[in-house]
Amino acid sequence: MASVPGERTDATPRPQPDPDLARAAIEYCYEHGWTDGLPVVPASREYLDRFLAQTTRAPEEVLWRMEHLDRELTVELAAINAAMAGCLPEHFPVVLAAWEAVMRDRAARGGGWQSTSGPAPLIIVNGPIRHELQFNCTGGIFAGGFRANATVPRALGLIIRNAFGLHPHVFDQATQGIPGRFQICFGENEEESPWEPLAVEMGLEPGTSAVSATLTRTFEFVDNRHTQDAEQLLWDFADTISRTGSLIFRNTSAGIVFCPEHAQLLANAGFSKADVKAWLVEHCGRTEADLRRAGKDAVSEGGQGVRSASPEPRAPGDRFSRILTGPEDVPIVVAGARNAAISMVFRVFGQWSNSSVAVERPAGTSPSVSPGSEPASAPGGSAC
Repeated sequence: MASVPGERTDATPRPQPDPDLARAAIEYCYEHGWTDGLPVVPASREYLDRFLAQTTRAPEEVLWRMEHLDRELTVELAAINAAMAGCLPEHFPVVLAAWEAVMRDRAARGGGWQSTSGPAPLIIVNGPIRHELQFNCTGGIFAGGFRANATVPRALGLIIRNAFGLHPHVFDQATQGIPGRFQICFGENEEESPWEPLAVEMGLEPGTSAVSATLTRTFEFVDNRHTQDAEQLLWDFADTISRTGSLIFRNTSAGIVFCPEHAQLLANAGFSKADVKAWLVEHCGRTEADLRRAGKDAVSEGGQGVRSASPEPRAPGDRFSRILTGPEDVPIVVAGARNAAISMVFRVFGQWSNSSVAVERPAGTSPSVSPGSEPASAPGGSAC
């Protein structure tokens, strides 16, 4: 009989876990407020040491300190939360890289985590570690169902909650928040992308396992499977990026997760990734009349230029205002399946760092997932 994906195939008997003891440990974590609403995995000292063995960084090293809350995150505390999130020890270097990557975002270093927008970290994985740790890169990248994709961002969510005390209705002041706030993580579909991987574009050597991340405001899909004209397709993306509901300041930053079909259509029409960015910078924006109808035609003088309603017209109604200042405002990645022309626009919460973080690969550690812990591929196909 064929084995079930993830099922142990060796002859060594495995002790049957006691569900009552497991439930008691889970309830203990609930009672102490350590969960995000879902059950967490209780971590023993022995199990925690397996996480710490995956990095050369000292357990007591401080990764970040929030002075206004008088709280800090150490490597060991990050490992505890990664274990509780359901990560395997082999995932921990990716968690550390994801934390560093998202904290390069200026908003994350400020008050972004406590914003009323409730921003969500977007985590993108490049390089061979996508396959080694079985990150989903193709079908259903935003839909869950893969351990690595689900637990790495959850680890960041538990860190924010447990290390820094950002609990909902207390220090976490999200008005509504973003669906799946700590669930957005995937590998880039490098194999079907016509362009260089994101980490390579950011300056790392090809073949480097790396993580890129930023805080995001919203995600909006673009379903366009009805044209083979590259400019018509780009106009659809420009219209989505330019909607007035997302315009808060004078300028904005928005990225695109292109599906392989859209990316290949553009590349076959002669567009490089830089060309796509330049086209969007030129064409994303609204007329003065559009902005006035939405009560967003006035822009404050200082800071980022907050939009509001002007008491009287400031300019001719047909004047066009661009909203992207340059290509650095438009991160582009390719992911998802090549089975329909559906892509996703995402709004950068603050300012995309335009950088990637290499995943630490300490000597003597193996990135491979241990047998029996995870299926080698999704039933019916590979994750990447």
